[in-house]
Amino acid sequence: MSNGALSFDRVEVKFNLDQENNPESIFFKSSKDAHKLVEEFMLLANRRVAEFIGKQKPKKPFVYRVHDLPDEDKLGNLKTIANNLGYQLNLETKQVNASLNKLLKETHGQKEQELIDTLTIRCMSKAVYTIDNIGHYGLAFEHYTHFTSPIRRYPDVLVHRLLEFYLEGQENMKAEALEEACTHASNREQLATKAERDSIKYLQVKFMEDKIDQYFEGVISGVTDRGIYVEIIENKCEGMVKISEIKGDYFVYDEKTHSLVGERTSKVYQLGDPVGVIVKKADLLKRQLDFIIGEQID
Repeated sequence: MSNGALSFDRVEVKFNLDQENNPESIFFKSSKDAHKLVEEFMLLANRRVAEFIGKQKPKKPFVYRVHDLPDEDKLGNLKTIANNLGYQLNLETKQVNASLNKLLKETHGQKEQELIDTLTIRCMSKAVYTIDNIGHYGLAFEHYTHFTSPIRRYPDVLVHRLLEFYLEGQENMKAEALEEACTHASNREQLATKAERDSIKYLQVKFMEDKIDQYFEGVISGVTDRGIYVEIIENKCEGMVKISEIKGDYFVYDEKTHSLVGERTSKVYQLGDPVGVIVKKADLLKRQLDFIIGEQID
C-alpha cells in the first residue's frame, strides 16, 4: 500500500437457495482479517515466483499477470467530478495512486462513495496474461504472476510447469506459443467473468419476481442517455428507470457529470444519488429489472 497499491472495498453478492435452487435471500460477503492475511501471502508467493524468473539473465519467456496504466481521459473526468464535490485528486505527481487512495478513503461512507468508486474502477485497465512484463499498476508490483491456484486456473499450471522447466536447467520455451496461451487464457477469463456476472444477475431477477409494485430505497449506479440504473441498497439488485418513465420534466443526458438534467426544473439525477424506486417488471429471460421512481406509501 505504501508503494501505491490501489484498494477497493467491494462486497460479493451471495444467495441462500431453497431445495429447488431458487433464491430465498441475499447476503453480502466481505473480506475478514483472516481472508486478507491469506491474500497477502498469496500475493507474496505470486510476486516472488515472478521475480525469481523475471530477474534472471538471459531473459526467459514467462507468463506474467500485468495491469496497464489507467485511462488519462477518464482520470481527468474523475478529477473534475471530485473537485466539484469538494475533493482533491492530484494527477500532476508520479504518486497518482496515493492520491487515488486518499480520495477513496475520504469518500468512504459518504454519499459520494458509490460515484467515486465506480468512476475510479472505470479508469482502470483490464489485467491480462502476457510474456511482455510491464508490471502491475493496481498492485504496484514490478513483477507479478498467478502461481497459487493451479487447481482452478490454467495460467497457474503454466507457471508451475515453467518454474519446474527452468529449475531443471532446460532451454527456453518458445515465446510465440507461450504468448498464444496467454491470449487464450485472458480471453477465457473475460468470458468466465461475464458468465459469473450473468448468473448473479439471473438469480437477482428471479429473487425479485414476486416483488412487483413493492417500494425500495436505492442508489443510482449508472446513467445513460436511455435512463438511470438503480441498485437497491438492501439486496444490491439493479434495475433501470427508462428516461421516458421519469416524470415532471424533459431530461437530457450530461456525459461529463454522469447525470440526467431536467431542462425546465434543472432537477438532476446523478451517479451515486439516493433514490426511491418501485419494481414494475422482472424479465428473467433478459435478466432485466424495470423500475419507476416512486415514494413509499404508508
